[in-house]
This record gives sequence, structure tokens and C-alpha cells, in this order.
Amino acid sequence: MAARSSWKGFLRLSLVSIPVKAYTASSSGGGEISLNQLHADCHSRIRYQKTCPIHGEVTQDQIVMGYEYAKGQYVVIDTAELDKLRTEGDKAISIDTFIPPDEIDPIYFTDKSYYLTPDGPAGQKSFALLQQAMVDQNVWATAQVVMHGKEQLVLVRPLEKLLSMTTLYYHSQVKAPSSFQDELGNPDIASEEMKLVNMLVSATAEKPFDHAQYHDVYTERLTRLIESKVEGKELVASPSEEPTHVINLMDALKQSVARVQAVKVPSPARKTAKKAPAKKMATSARQRSPAKGKKKTG
Repeated sequence: MAARSSWKGFLRLSLVSIPVKAYTASSSGGGEISLNQLHADCHSRIRYQKTCPIHGEVTQDQIVMGYEYAKGQYVVIDTAELDKLRTEGDKAISIDTFIPPDEIDPIYFTDKSYYLTPDGPAGQKSFALLQQAMVDQNVWATAQVVMHGKEQLVLVRPLEKLLSMTTLYYHSQVKAPSSFQDELGNPDIASEEMKLVNMLVSATAEKPFDHAQYHDVYTERLTRLIESKVEGKELVASPSEEPTHVINLMDALKQSVARVQAVKVPSPARKTAKKAPAKKMATSARQRSPAKGKKKTG
């Protein structure tokens, strides 16, 4: 089944309007396992019901939206009235400016990202032109758009042949780093310590970065725990590695550098060694996953 777009509108640059669709970038589910709340005595599932203090439990079609303008006093706002408030400008991702890729710190990124594609053949050429221009000039764009009932600040950037859009926190929504400066102190750093730290960072660095080698180890362990309990088995944990007791920072740095350098192998071989087990693990984890009906919570 083809993915369903979560938003439709226009990507607007000055007088140019490109019809686009937005698709959620994250995969649904993502292998997550959710646990349900149960009553400790009988293990019945805890229910959450929508109730009216006068009429008791109500269904979804009996619920409307309202605003409390005084204590206990509401005005009802119909969804059709909200739609009428949207102008043509609200239905567009309006590009404000183009910026270098490192202009915005990732601290401002939220967890909501989308893929933008042209909405139909009519927008394909203008979409491709803008996308290629951003690649050629190595720029990203800041824009504003109304989504989910509020105006969002977004970052638009080329990604392969698509454009991706990530919502951003406003400046006022992020705490300033300066508010934590008092906790840093003013430690004395010896040149030898700085040299060892730089050696450790260089020895640990791997290029290019391979995102696919990382997987959710905790969820895999949780899956095994659930399966063991369902089968009535007692889960036996593997022995944890004994921590290395280091007397001081210099010893820790020296031992860390020596350890990383000892296991360092040429990058292609290292990547090959890592990728194969990761794929096998992912397949194994899917085979072990609990049934879909028991995976999600209400």
C-alpha cells in the first residue's frame, strides 16, 4: 500500500508556488514495544474512558471543541469554523531565506521530519529546479507553515532527490547554554591531558559514518524478556563486564587510547564485520517480535 501524505499545500518561493505533499519521515512502529498498565491484584487492564460529569461515558462523535473564557464557561468552536480561518497563505510552506547548512544548531531540531514530493506532474519540473539549485549552492531554507493547528518554523533541505522538512523550536523555546555556565567551573587542564584526549577522539573516529550499523539493543532484550515470561522461563542475564578501576584521569586516557588503538582495524573490514551481524540481528529480532495485536497499547 502506498504511503498516505500527512499534509498537502504549496512550497512557495517569492512568486513561485510548487504543489507539494508531505510524508512523515519516520517509520510507523519502528520496532517499539509498549507496555500496558494493569491492576496489580487481578492483572486486568486499566481503562481510560471519556466521561461527562452529568451524562457519564460519551462516544467520540458526542465530543466538540471549546474554549474556556471564564471559570466553567465555554464557547464551542466547530472544526468547520477553524478551516475558514485558514488563508491561502496558511496552506503554503513559505520560504523566508536560504542559509548555509551549519547556520542552525541541531539543538533547535524537533523530532518531527517530513519528506516533500511534488503533488502531481504539474509541479515536478519546478520542484526539481528548486531542489537542484539548493544542491548546487549548498544551502538550506528556513520557512513557516501552518500544520497541526499552529504556525511552525521549519527547515527545508535537499536529501537525495527529495526535499526534507524538519520542524524547529522557536528561539524562545530553547534554554540558553549560558544559563548553565555556573556548573562548569574552571578546571585546570594540562597539555598532556589535552593531547591524550585528542588522540582518543582521533582513534575513535570512523569515516564515513554508517547509520545502519546501530540498532535498538534495549528493545531486543525486552523482546527476549517478554518471550521468556510468556513461555514460563526464567531469563538469565549474561555476565556484565567488570568495570576497569582507574586511579586518575591520565591513567584513564592512556588506557582508553591503548584499548581503541589495539582493536582498530582498517575501515572497510571493520564496516563489513559490523554490517553482517547487524542485519542478522535485525532479522532475528523481527522473527522474535511479539504478535502485532499485543504490541501496541491503548
